[in-house]
Formats: sequence, structure tokens, C-alpha cells
Amino acid sequence: MTERPRITQERLHDVLRYDLETGEFRWRVRLSSACQTGAVAGSLHHRYWFIYVDGRAYPAHQLAWLYMTGEWGKPLIDHRDRNPLNNRWDNLRLATFSSNSANRRRHRNNRSGFKGVWFHPPTGKWRARIRKDKRSYWLGHFETPEEAHAAYVAKARELFGEFARTE
Repeated sequence: MTERPRITQERLHDVLRYDLETGEFRWRVRLSSACQTGAVAGSLHHRYWFIYVDGRAYPAHQLAWLYMTGEWGKPLIDHRDRNPLNNRWDNLRLATFSSNSANRRRHRNNRSGFKGVWFHPPTGKWRARIRKDKRSYWLGHFETPEEAHAAYVAKARELFGEFARTE
């Protein structure tokens, strides 16, 4: 079975209207009994908003990028505010896998309270580390978690710029 071709920007403009202020797509035409002209298009699936067009599902943030630029967002589209349902145009930006990871919160099992920081029992010190493009940057051993976090923040800003999320 062959995969259906991806939607073009022209087809997207024909069937959907994108509101860059709200991030919503609305149907311009009725493609099936499931969609009404003027109704919000799509549904929630695995934390993201998906829209089905011509028998194929698309993440709404990718459709927004295609709608506005004429290109697919590669390798990724990042949500600046980390809300995967907020598809307003000013909330979307191109990202690499590494920069997208930099925009994540600290892991929920983090016990230091600081992203990139953990206690190292053999030395009795706090360690800091950050990763970019599969490379680890060891930032050292510190007396307090706050000192380790300060090192992490400085390196995150150096490596990731606007993508650096340090909390």
C-alpha cells in the first residue's frame, strides 16, 4: 500500500483557514460529514492537535508552518511556551532535536531542584552537566546545588541562546 502524498500549501489554503493570533484552523470547505464549514478543524491526540485532510493526519503546528512559509518545519517545530496546544504563529519556531530538548523542563525525578544538577555521594559535591548534539559538557563539582545550577545556566545560554530553559 502506498502512502498518500503530503498536503501542499495550495491545498491547505483551499481547505483550511489559519488564524495566526489564536493558532486555530477552521474549515473553508466541507470535506466530509465530520467537518462543517467554519468549524474548528482537528482533535487532540497524544498531547498534540491533529488535523485530518485527504485521509492523512497532520500535527497542527506543522500545518501552521506550511501555511505561513510554504515549507515543512524541519527538523522540528518548537512551541516557545512548551504548550503543545498553543499553535499561535508567534509561539512557533524551527528547532533542532537538541535545541528542542533544551526547551524542556527538568525531569520530574530530579531531586536537586535544578535542571542538569545532581548530588555525587562519593565526593559529597554537586555536579552539573549539559548536553548538546549528543555531546556532554561536564561543568564541574560544586559545594552547593545553587553554584552548580549557576554553571548550568551560563552554559545553557551559551549553547542554546533563546532555547535555553533553565528551570
